[in-house]
Amino acid sequence: QVQLVESGGGSVQAGGSLRLSCAASTYTARHYCMGWFRQGPGKEREGVAAIYTGGGGPYYADSVKGRFTISQDNAKNTLYLQMHSLEPEDTAMYYCAAGGVDMWTTCSDLFRTLNFGYWGQGTQVTVSS
Repeated sequence: QVQLVESGGGSVQAGGSLRLSCAASTYTARHYCMGWFRQGPGKEREGVAAIYTGGGGPYYADSVKGRFTISQDNAKNTLYLQMHSLEPEDTAMYYCAAGGVDMWTTCSDLFRTLNFGYWGQGTQVTVSS
C-alpha cells in the first residue's frame, strides 16, 4: 500500500523549468510502476511519464519528450519530474501515481491505460505565456 504526496508545483513563465517531487510513504518495501499524469482545465487526465522502480522505462508522452525527465531516488522513496521548456499547454494539475505490475501487466501497460491503484492529491503547475 502506497501513499503519495506531490510537491514542487507553482507558477512559471513559458520556457522556464520546474521540478516536481513525489514522496511515497506507508509500506514502500516494494517495487512499483510510478508515473506522472496531468489534467488541464476541461481536459482528460493524460500520462506524462512513468518508470518502474525496480528498473524499467522510462516512458514518456510524445508531447513532453525531450523536455521532461522522470527519475527516481529509491533510497528516499521519491519520484521526480524535471520539466524544462515549459509551455502554456503544460498548465495542469500534476498527479503522481503508483501501480503494481505482474507478468501480464507491465509498467508501459499501466502508463498507457492510466490504470494505477494509488494516486496523490496533485500539485498545480501553471505556465504563463
